[in-house]
Amino acid sequence: MSGIDRLIELLAKLPGLGPRSARRAALYLIKRRESLAEPLARALAAAAENIGACSTCGNLDSRDPCALCADPRRDASIICVVEDVADLWALERAASFRGRYHVLGGTLSALDGVGPEDLAIPALIERAGEKQVREVILATSATVDGQTTAHYIADRLAGSGVVVSGLAQGVPVGGELDYLDDGTLSAALKARRPV
Repeated sequence: MSGIDRLIELLAKLPGLGPRSARRAALYLIKRRESLAEPLARALAAAAENIGACSTCGNLDSRDPCALCADPRRDASIICVVEDVADLWALERAASFRGRYHVLGGTLSALDGVGPEDLAIPALIERAGEKQVREVILATSATVDGQTTAHYIADRLAGSGVVVSGLAQGVPVGGELDYLDDGTLSAALKARRPV
């Protein structure tokens, strides 16, 4: 296998890139070898060597604890539980949450054989038991597995004295009702509030 074929094969493994897109990306990188391919290769090597999971929350960073856990301005009394680092980054992009995070590393799934011991649930229960923690926000997805995971964690935290809350679900900001699925509309009606 030639070097370019190997590059295309590896690029095709990235999310959102199929074989055709991988070929275009490979060609683009090769044409811009000095300005893009070589700096990208160095950045990938540095990331592989220096970036790891935070031992506290599971976020990816070049230091441990991560910048979010080490930030004294963040509210240590609130932990937002997410399935994956991408979810944490999405919440950070919104810049609305100033507490701490906990990355589970997935969801419970009987079909896939993923149980509580396969996720960072025991570490979450331990963190929630710290005296400064007063609320745990379950920000799991609205899928069956996400909701199963949220219910399991809520059951484990019941009686701990910690408030367990979940994200609101329903109509997105700027969303038109005609384009929403039935589940979203149903959740929005159930979660209605006074105006």
